[in-house]
Amino acid sequence: MIEIQGDMLEGGGQVLRLSTAISAITKKPIRIVNVRAKRSPPGLRAQHLNAVRAIGVMTAAKIEGLSIGSRQVAFSPGSTVGGHFRVDVGTAGSTSLVLQALMPVIALSSKEVSLEITGGTSNPKAPTIEYLQNIVLPTITVMGYRGSIELAKRGFYPRGQGLVRARAEPVERLNPIVLTEFGDVTKIWGLSYSCRLPEHIVERMAKSAEKHLAKEGYESGIELEPLQEADPKCSVDPGCGLILFASLSSGGLLAGDALGRLGRPAEKVGEQAASNLLQSLNQCAPVDKHLGDQLMVYASLAEGRSTIRVAELTLHTITCIELCKILLGVSFEVYGKVGEPAEIACTGAGVVNKDLGIKHA
Repeated sequence: MIEIQGDMLEGGGQVLRLSTAISAITKKPIRIVNVRAKRSPPGLRAQHLNAVRAIGVMTAAKIEGLSIGSRQVAFSPGSTVGGHFRVDVGTAGSTSLVLQALMPVIALSSKEVSLEITGGTSNPKAPTIEYLQNIVLPTITVMGYRGSIELAKRGFYPRGQGLVRARAEPVERLNPIVLTEFGDVTKIWGLSYSCRLPEHIVERMAKSAEKHLAKEGYESGIELEPLQEADPKCSVDPGCGLILFASLSSGGLLAGDALGRLGRPAEKVGEQAASNLLQSLNQCAPVDKHLGDQLMVYASLAEGRSTIRVAELTLHTITCIELCKILLGVSFEVYGKVGEPAEIACTGAGVVNKDLGIKHA
């Protein structure tokens, strides 16, 4: 059993989620100690527990230490299975972080998997579902991933209760990816959304973002989504946000977003989202800092050499790299420093989906 230090580097829930996902794919049992030791409170939270539990169900795993607050988890996977699974985070905890952990696993399962995940869909310290839909999914589709993500109902703090549906068809293996050239910005678009709030809020957020982008010479088109109680997609609690996307001629995709909060003017939300996108655009790299860390596991699983240039090398990304080295035995070359643009190369393990086509009783 491989032992993973949960407080290594970034030291958050990412260590637990990624380690468990790779364990499920490789069939190698792991023990994670000092789980989320650098967080307050430390130990398992609901979204981490539910991600590990879901991966466990999909792989007929034996799990020890799966309880709220637990600081040590042992995970011994069996064979991956397909089918339909429901995951309820139980709070406004991020559905995106749960789905992020499950996506590599369901791509290398024995048959098609469909998921329903209930919880928060817009969280301050996690990617939004729109980010997974418009940035992560199209990028890994280039690597051979076959799946879809649907946001059926929004979920905001404090009750969450949002609903995300996802599915994936199994693949035999993943292909490497090369994203190093920036090229030209071909399109900027976005979504300004709200639930149970006056319609002028989404309009003001969008106008502010468009104005901020125009100052830098960028035209943009932002869709408005003001949802009210009668709409089935509307959340049970009020909330709002704006997310922007940029397409590059090189195939790269960048994003910037911001969430509203009580007492914060809508104009400030739009301005922050635009500033976040412009920050990535100004680095002239085809991969933003959030996609950088999410691509590490796919590059490590793929057959062949992947190379990407990220707008900013983060501690999250370095943590993913170290975990992939430990659990998959892959090699990386990193040119750049944390907090700056960097180029990352990975020679993948070429993991083959040996469960593909296996029939389960």
